[in-house]
Amino acid sequence: MIISALKSSVDTDSRSPIHIDTISTLLNLGADVFFEENIGIGINVSDKIFEQSGLKKSSREECLKKGDLIITNQPLGDDELKLIKPNSTILGMINPFSNQALIESCSNLKINLVSMEFIPRITRAQKMDVLSSQANLAGYVAVIESAKHLSTALPMMMTAAGTLKPAKVFVIGVGVAGLQAIATAKRLGARVEAFDTRDVVEEQVNSLGAKFVKIDLGETGETDQGYAKELTEEQITKQKELQSKVCERSDIVITTAQLFGRPAPLLVDNKTIDRMMPGSVIFDMAVESGGNVEGSEVDKVVERNGVKIIGISNLASKVSNHASLALSNNYNNWISDFFDKENLSISFDFDDEIISSSVLVHNGEIKNERFKK
Repeated sequence: MIISALKSSVDTDSRSPIHIDTISTLLNLGADVFFEENIGIGINVSDKIFEQSGLKKSSREECLKKGDLIITNQPLGDDELKLIKPNSTILGMINPFSNQALIESCSNLKINLVSMEFIPRITRAQKMDVLSSQANLAGYVAVIESAKHLSTALPMMMTAAGTLKPAKVFVIGVGVAGLQAIATAKRLGARVEAFDTRDVVEEQVNSLGAKFVKIDLGETGETDQGYAKELTEEQITKQKELQSKVCERSDIVITTAQLFGRPAPLLVDNKTIDRMMPGSVIFDMAVESGGNVEGSEVDKVVERNGVKIIGISNLASKVSNHASLALSNNYNNWISDFFDKENLSISFDFDDEIISSSVLVHNGEIKNERFKK
């Protein structure tokens, strides 16, 4: 069996789907591992280092043609799919809700397609959860990048020249990214407040030393996968009105609210931004899925009345080495759990919850009802 690892095809993504510290997991399976040349350039690992570890360097085209299992950080195009052998498997992050054509092409070409975004949030699958591993690092990066654009320091400082007050950080959305943003801001000495539509996260916020902002929105909750449920228009309006008061007194506002498979809700509008202090910063972590902040733009810093609005794509890529380490472990754990060592192949047991959730196409059949026409 040949496992092929592809280099990121997006300029803003420096991550690698394989990492030198985790590659032994794949080699120990007994498979041959090919990699696209320069795959490790974003994590400062040369092709020579991978080759010395027992991997085989190849072109992207050859990786696609030879691979029985192809690991990728981005969805592949039609021209690339046509190079892949029937009954081969693509494993990776494919952004399925925006790539219906990819799913249909894989079905027509009899290419198996595994979406790591659809790993179920169950205890056994935590080691494969790419969304959580990357969101955790993204939350860290959001604070660091916000601090770069702030004209004050984050911690309180007692100096001979006077006392410098700590910066005030407000985190909207307390999922994996939000919790890491809270923890990072607290470590840097900021005064942190946070809000989430799920009251159950209040204890987690308080345990990190932050203050949970209570906004009564009526009936809210979370899905069986642990995501916040979508709010009604009335609830979103009420949330924006009440949280705008917290935004006004904050130096940094970090928004993390995203809805799986749907556009991100708009939570901070121009009316709120205009109330904020000149020099303050808003970081929109949902900018790639539509944005939580009015006027935010992908990979740009937009300024409105002295307030900087930051939108950065592929946030985890800002710490590409650790992101690649986590990502490669996620991929390796999926492969290891479903690898048949006797036949040197992937075992697709659809009675397994992880397989039934993450495999979108198998043997030419679209398995997930959401993507069937």
